[in-house]
Amino acid sequence: MARTNAISLINAGTLKAELKELYGYVIENVQKNTLSSGLKSQAYTGNPAAGSVEFRRFKNSISKNYGTARAAGKGDAITAPPTPVNLSVHKEIVEECAKFDLDTFGVGGIMARRVDDHIRTMVSELDVAFFAAAFAAGGGTAFTTAETDLDKILEAYIQTLETVKNDYVRGVPREIMNMVCSPAFYGKIRDLLDAKPNPNVDTAAESFGVYHGVRVYSSINIPTGQNAVLMIDGAIAQPVVSYPYTEPEKIPLSNDYGVSLFYDYGTAVLTPDLVFTYAAV
Repeated sequence: MARTNAISLINAGTLKAELKELYGYVIENVQKNTLSSGLKSQAYTGNPAAGSVEFRRFKNSISKNYGTARAAGKGDAITAPPTPVNLSVHKEIVEECAKFDLDTFGVGGIMARRVDDHIRTMVSELDVAFFAAAFAAGGGTAFTTAETDLDKILEAYIQTLETVKNDYVRGVPREIMNMVCSPAFYGKIRDLLDAKPNPNVDTAAESFGVYHGVRVYSSINIPTGQNAVLMIDGAIAQPVVSYPYTEPEKIPLSNDYGVSLFYDYGTAVLTPDLVFTYAAV
C-alpha cells in the first residue's frame, strides 16, 4: 500500500506541491533557529541569486561655516562606498535513498524525515561561518582590558563599542548592540548575576536576555578559545540562496534515489570598526 501511495504521489502531480511545502518548512526553521539570521544585515542591493550583492555605508555629514558651499560653488558629495559580498560558497546535501525505503515510507515521508536533519546541517554551517568572519583577519578588533572583575570587564567591553567615533560613527547606543558569548562565558555572566543580592533576573530561566542594556546570547558556534563577540545590528552580511527540493532522482545503474538540497552563501564583515572580539584568557 505504501508503494502505491508513493507512486500515486508522482503520477497525480501532487508531489511538487508537497515538496514545495517542505522547502518552505526548511526556510522557516533556518530563520528561526539560526542566531546569525537575526543579526546579519539585510540592507543590500542586487539579487543574491545572481551571485553577488552590494551593501553601502554612508559617511557622517560635516557642518561648515555658513557660505562655504556658496563660495566653493558646490556642496559636499554624499559618500557611500559599496561593499560587494559574493555568494562564493556553494554547498550541497545529497543523499541516496533506497527504493525499499521509498516504498515503505512514501516519498513525502522520506522527505519529511530528512528535512529536519538538513535544517540542522544548514543552520550550523551558516552560524559557524557568520561568527568565524568576526574573528578572522580583517574582521573585528580584539578587545583587551586590565580589569579582572567580570562585571567591570563586561562594562569596559560594552563601553569600547559605545564610544567609537570615526567618519561613520558618533558613538553607539546600547540598544543596537549584541553580545554573543560562548556557553562557558555566558555561564560565567549568569553566575555573576545569580550571586547578586537582587539581580532582577529569573534564575530558573535559561537566558537573562539583557546585560546593562545590551542583548546577550549564547552560541555553541563561537570559535574555540574565544569568549564573545560584541557587535551592532547588521555588522556582518550573510546573503543566502537555497534551491527548492525536487522529486527524488534515480541513481544510474542502481535501485536507489537521490534526495538533495543545494544552497549558496557568502559572509563578510561590513563594519569592522563596530565588531569587537574577546578571547578567553
